Amino acid sequence: MRIKHTLERLPGGMMLAPLLLGALCHTLWPQAGAWFGSFTQGLIGGLVPILAVWCFCLGASIRLRSGGRVLRASGVLVLTKIAVAWLTAVIAARLLPPGGIVAGLWSGMSVLALVAAMDMTNAGLFAALMQQYGRRGEAGAMALMSLESGPLVTMLILGTAGVASFEPRLLLGAVLPLLAGFALGNLDPALRALFARAVPALIPFFAFALGNTLDLRMVAHAGVAGIALGLGVIVATGIPLLLADRWLAGGNGSAGLAASSTAGAAVATPALVAAVAPQFRATAPAATALVATSVVVTALLVPPLTAAYARRMARAGSPPAPDA
Repeated sequence: MRIKHTLERLPGGMMLAPLLLGALCHTLWPQAGAWFGSFTQGLIGGLVPILAVWCFCLGASIRLRSGGRVLRASGVLVLTKIAVAWLTAVIAARLLPPGGIVAGLWSGMSVLALVAAMDMTNAGLFAALMQQYGRRGEAGAMALMSLESGPLVTMLILGTAGVASFEPRLLLGAVLPLLAGFALGNLDPALRALFARAVPALIPFFAFALGNTLDLRMVAHAGVAGIALGLGVIVATGIPLLLADRWLAGGNGSAGLAASSTAGAAVATPALVAAVAPQFRATAPAATALVATSVVVTALLVPPLTAAYARRMARAGSPPAPDA
């Protein structure tokens, strides 16, 4: 059976399939972990330690050795997306209830869901699109985009937007595994190669544990709001990113549009933030469901939108500029 091949053909399949399996387990048998105990309980309920190891390995995989042209382009995109997420947080904090919307069609929509869906780009999707439609070497921008991964950027946005406050020690604790991995990976290429291989392998495990915090009835209820969130991410981040790529990064806009997605790893962000900031524990499950839907929506729509835009630019005589 070609299970892995099938999952990889689905948008975010290696993340979403175990997530749904865990949610099914939690919905049908919420006490499964406690009943089995031992290692099975750790696999079902060990979200935080699994994510800690994943963050360490992710940090080790980040290698900032790109040309100035690539760093400039990726820096513009990363800062633009963070700025849009911050502005969204400021506005949403004034329009939405502190605990998010708890009833109706938009149930589950919260500042946490909005920021988590917006501030992290699907780096793998971006790299694949840039290899086909971007400038030579532009796919390397995914290295800098990896710095968005993990809860740090989301926590900084929520903190500076006045939505939440985090004790410095807790903020440091949230990013210390990532920083430790980053340091080791850049000190020793052999360690980077070792730990980097574990990043994709750990995704199904933390996705399954994360799914065991969700109820499928809540996921189904989040359908319309989640789809709207995904569309909103593409519009709200895609337009500024496209303009920033054209005006500041020297591109034709294709890279900006390719970056207007929600990363699969963003599904874990609400739970990570809630682990540090208890005020988000009530909204984290619904936010997780919405972000998961946004991952699928953006993964399905961003590639054809980027392809259509790149072809239009090529016909108009504006192909991607060569690397400097």
